[in-house]
Amino acid sequence: MISVHLHGQRFQVRAAAVILHAGHALLHRAPGDDYWALPGGRVEVGEEASATIVREMREELGEQVECGRLLHVAENFFDLAGRRNHEIGFYFLVSLPEDSRHLDKARSYRGIESHLDLEFRWFPLSDLAAVNLRPTFLPASLAADPLVFSHAVQREYP
Repeated sequence: MISVHLHGQRFQVRAAAVILHAGHALLHRAPGDDYWALPGGRVEVGEEASATIVREMREELGEQVECGRLLHVAENFFDLAGRRNHEIGFYFLVSLPEDSRHLDKARSYRGIESHLDLEFRWFPLSDLAAVNLRPTFLPASLAADPLVFSHAVQREYP
């Protein structure tokens, strides 16, 4: 994984899946987190970011997804667990199969990775402004119609 510790900070490259269906976005969170995020994970050395999406969705949900166009590139500076992070994020539009068992908006889902107990849940796009979604540029960008490419710089610390 592209994740290194330099000068007291963690630098990482992450790919995230923007999964939209019927006016909803699929988000996930880890146990104990008070925020939600888009599913995805760190890019492996030598791996294209779009391939990371396909691998991560297979690992986290057991789904074979279609990775579409790049929606956002984000430079994200944030604190997590008492450590500063500098993340470069690639956000791709992703489609679940039409027969996916994860399309039911009325329930939450557990991820299938044994070392992570991720909770997945659908949220109406119209409600995202009230959700603690990180990075914070996402609620407005996901609710935009039409979705447009953007470069975001998100700083939680100077």
